[in-house]
Amino acid sequence: MKIRDIRAVLFDMDGTLVDSDAVVDRCWSRWAVECGLDPAAVLAVAHGNPAAATVAQFLPDASAAERAAAWARVYDLEVNDVDGVVAKPGAVELIATLERIGTPWAVYTSAPAQLAKVRLTAGGIAPSVLVTVDDVSRGKPDPEGYLRAAELLGVPVTECLVVEDTVVGLTAGRASGALTAGLKGVPADIELPDLHRLDALFQGLE
Repeated sequence: MKIRDIRAVLFDMDGTLVDSDAVVDRCWSRWAVECGLDPAAVLAVAHGNPAAATVAQFLPDASAAERAAAWARVYDLEVNDVDGVVAKPGAVELIATLERIGTPWAVYTSAPAQLAKVRLTAGGIAPSVLVTVDDVSRGKPDPEGYLRAAELLGVPVTECLVVEDTVVGLTAGRASGALTAGLKGVPADIELPDLHRLDALFQGLE
């Protein structure tokens, strides 16, 4: 499938549309230190992974209540920190191009709804369709969220392009049946240096 065959684009949020890497690093590092964990080990899996899954991985012996409290702590740190959160290079231009050529787009993120809205607002991005971890029973790498986003747009997922920046996210996109585009050197059907490149590909359809 080629770019000209794409009928909708499904974006990840953190690291893809919005640069929140510094916030994620700050908050998860602080949480790791508070829990007596190695921040580097936690950060190696925290990006793109549902927070509950990261907490469960590093606190395997904790009770359900203890894990819930740990997740709530991370969430509180993240939702109150938008320092430096901006749109990724090319994101605003790409969205403008998609809207100009009539290609619908959506966001599916492992973040909860409130956090997603805070970060997207900080980046000046306002999706008409937003699917968050609150809307799915199985987070990434399960494809449920991308399947849901395609359904809400009314486009077969096999005619969608999933844009991601992590292995866990691309695994979800690939499993959904969509074409995939990867940032940061993550292997995908289309490998992108940045979103400006994808914007140029879609501009070529005008």
